Amino acid sequence: MILEILITIFSIFKAYKFKKYFMKKSLFILAILLITISCSVDNKHAAENVALIEKYVQAVQDLDYTTMESMLDDDYKGFGPSFNDSIDKALAVSNWKTNVDNLYESITYRKSRNLAQFVPDGENAGEWVSNWAELSIVYKKDGREVKLLTNTIYKMENGKIVKSYTFYNEADVLEQLGYVFINPNDL
Repeated sequence: MILEILITIFSIFKAYKFKKYFMKKSLFILAILLITISCSVDNKHAAENVALIEKYVQAVQDLDYTTMESMLDDDYKGFGPSFNDSIDKALAVSNWKTNVDNLYESITYRKSRNLAQFVPDGENAGEWVSNWAELSIVYKKDGREVKLLTNTIYKMENGKIVKSYTFYNEADVLEQLGYVFINPNDL
């Protein structure tokens, strides 16, 4: 359908002999608009899903693991940042409680951006929100601050977070905390 529309529009532009430059720019802009419209039609809950993630991010900043727990589905699964890392709801909440009580003084999201997307089919079918952010974490023990770029992708169902994938550079965080990396071949 979209291809037919683009072909029709191209034919109209060609018939009126518009300049190549104008035609290319117009077709590019039109294609982007049509793709955007066609992608967003199925994402009926985009605004609600983004609001859910914004509330979740605020709970993380507030170190409010009770609110975080209420937003996770009972069958929640979290993955990352390492390849083999995975966690369920009970362990996620337990880890947050431990981190809030013993490790983190504060977590601040800067430049936090969200994008809602609907995946129509396949194993990842559903409603997703991707959050990109620059985080600042201050540790209780020594007041050290680390800054990291993160991306977490959340899948939502029935107003709850059912799955997440988190990506950030763990080595960068450890280096900021003073860890030194040594190649075992150099020992």
